[in-house]
Amino acid sequence: MSPQDALRGLDGFTIEVPSWAYGNSGTRFKVFTTPGVPRDPFEKIADAALVHALTGLAPRVSLHIPWDRVEDYQRLRVHAEEHGVRIGGINSNLFQDEDYKLGSLTHADPRVRDKAVAHHLDCVDVMRATGSTDLKLWLPDGTNYAGQDSLRARQDRLAESLERIYAALDPDHRLLLEYKFFEPYFYAMDIPDWGTALLHCQALGQRAQVVLDTGHHAPGTNIEFIVMQLLRAGRLGAFDLNSRFYADDDLIVGSADPFQLFRVMVEIVATDAHLPSSGVNFMLDQCHNIEDKVAGQIRSVLNVEQALAKALLLDAGALAAAQAAGDVIGAHDVLMDAFHTDVRGLLADRREARGLPRDPMAAYRASGYAARIAAERVGGSQAGWA
Repeated sequence: MSPQDALRGLDGFTIEVPSWAYGNSGTRFKVFTTPGVPRDPFEKIADAALVHALTGLAPRVSLHIPWDRVEDYQRLRVHAEEHGVRIGGINSNLFQDEDYKLGSLTHADPRVRDKAVAHHLDCVDVMRATGSTDLKLWLPDGTNYAGQDSLRARQDRLAESLERIYAALDPDHRLLLEYKFFEPYFYAMDIPDWGTALLHCQALGQRAQVVLDTGHHAPGTNIEFIVMQLLRAGRLGAFDLNSRFYADDDLIVGSADPFQLFRVMVEIVATDAHLPSSGVNFMLDQCHNIEDKVAGQIRSVLNVEQALAKALLLDAGALAAAQAAGDVIGAHDVLMDAFHTDVRGLLADRREARGLPRDPMAAYRASGYAARIAAERVGGSQAGWA
């Protein structure tokens, strides 16, 4: 098979970008402001639409509620469509309310649990208005001290809360359940790992699936192994793609460990999970603290495309033969040959053939877009102005 034929596996592959990546963000100590960042969800979608127009890879935008709350969600949906994109997953928020200090869906007080469930029912209404089919739930609940609460009781309360949310979904909706092994709590998170998330999803039903955030694991975790197991179980619903060095760094995907991203994509390609028919949603979850927001998203989607292209070029037949023969070095060499392939020219040719810029980053820099929005978007709290 020629490289061009192999790269036809990229046809139909898309990446969902997060609305929050286009706004100001920072560290625990300081939120840094950047001229021209969006002041409302409509401007976030405009920035995301530019990323799609330049790369051809990012036709959906995730929303975060209440960060992206608007008066008229139907108007927001039309705005997205007019810009050539559509609304993707709806992300709930359980980490910015005073009532949730000791938990939200797992809280001992039924009133607090009811409030957290009601928030998700509101998110389902947003899904209906925007045409979204994915409700993404990251649970920040946990405990800081042994004995603080019953671990078993918290799981029971969580299961009951999730059942109520799942029952409210429409037949074409999915519940995507995320996990994180630490932060904001440190003794025990209530969904600390993929196994816990999987157990809850299996109890709920087939339309409950696991989200794998590549930054939500202990150092040294073999993430591609988790990808493989969730694919085997038919429960890998989505990725939150980013890079990390130490914790949940939310850096540009592929920037810290491009070989890890490639290894993940090898497992994806092995089961055709990169194809739209698989149902796996490839999403970004990143915070661009010091870099240009739009450029950060362009670089991110291009890094994912490159990793997938290399995985598609892997000689699967030669790899299987070496594995069957017990040829350890030979098998590893086949893998490394694919990883070291420079696919940039092939992908540039492919973009050009589709009427896209050969170099999306250069096209963005030459467009003057950053200077224009810096001049136009003056005022508003998100823009960082008084």
